Amino acid sequence: MASMVFSPSLSSPNLSRPGFSSSRRFSTCSPARLDVRCRLVEPLRSDNGVPPRVPILLNGALSGVFSVPNVQDVPGRSDTRLRIFSGTANRALSQEIASYLGLELGKIKIKRFADGEIYVQLQESVRGCDVFLVQPTCPPANENLMELLIMIDACRRASAKNITAVIPYFGYARADRKTQGRESIAAKLVANMITEAGANRVLACDLHSGQSMGYFDIPVDHVYGQPVILDYLASKTICSNDLVVVSPDVGGVARARAFAKKLSDAPLAIVDKRRHGHNVAEVMNLIGDVRGKVAVMVDDMIDTAGTIAKGAELLHQEGAREVYACSTHAVFSPPAIERLSSGLFQEVIITNTIPVLDQKTFPQLTVLSVANLLGETIWRVYDDCSVDHEPYSTLDID
Repeated sequence: MASMVFSPSLSSPNLSRPGFSSSRRFSTCSPARLDVRCRLVEPLRSDNGVPPRVPILLNGALSGVFSVPNVQDVPGRSDTRLRIFSGTANRALSQEIASYLGLELGKIKIKRFADGEIYVQLQESVRGCDVFLVQPTCPPANENLMELLIMIDACRRASAKNITAVIPYFGYARADRKTQGRESIAAKLVANMITEAGANRVLACDLHSGQSMGYFDIPVDHVYGQPVILDYLASKTICSNDLVVVSPDVGGVARARAFAKKLSDAPLAIVDKRRHGHNVAEVMNLIGDVRGKVAVMVDDMIDTAGTIAKGAELLHQEGAREVYACSTHAVFSPPAIERLSSGLFQEVIITNTIPVLDQKTFPQLTVLSVANLLGETIWRVYDDCSVDHEPYSTLDID
């Protein structure tokens, strides 16, 4: 079973803390053999009241320590009106977020009737409170989306002051434009549903495209999970001269370029593919040089893994020494596991925006937590602080 991997890092609302430094960088030494450690450790938890830690990227550096006190320890916040509630889609992540903030998850009753209808009842008062509902719309997407809408409605009818939908993975985000005639733009439809249900704000992680933020008529805070992956890669003994960042398709070039800039300004390569249908990809050729190098493929999500697996095959054909796959969202629809565990990848690095079931794990899989990243952003939203600060809302993607 693959579980959470963490490097020293995150924690504290004070980003300008004196004495902050970041010394870990990629070596500029001569090429050295890559030492890979696929560690499987216990999930994030708070021990003896000490907030847990995960990696972040800060001020362009690839590591750092960021520490936040429990909400109860903050002056004037002992009687906080901040409430965190979790849906059923990813309760483990919700618990980690609450632990980071020093809170208990709010009590909520969610059940299914015999015919599949969803019932939601809050088990505590939220009148006048700032409520954050953590619920990714991951598979089963329709079930989890409907559950989120009913949770929002329950909070609105319970007189919550502000309702923020925390959506680590925003389903239907790929349907963000019309590529053929008579297609729906489901991303806009889902945005309208969330707004009409009563949400005052949305907090999302790594949207498929930035334009999705414009589909909402309410404020959207967009954070990136890639800094967590960057910090993990920084802990490895990879010589900077050996690195090359690869975009698995032309549409992901901006994301890969921003990632490469933070990764010791590594060179960029692009896989040119032609798609013949949904979840069907065919690689055509490679733009860039990967011969003898460690290739890091970057994408926002891995669904069936067809695109990234075909790209890895091409990279090996072009002489890449090793291939890493990095993605924020692990959808892992069949036959993704077979493709990812076939030996094409040295390591597959993902985050826990979507829960990874036991049957979907394999030896090369490493799961990192974005709990502290989301927890810090929640605190900033609640405390009316700016979230427009590395690594919370930007990777300089243009």
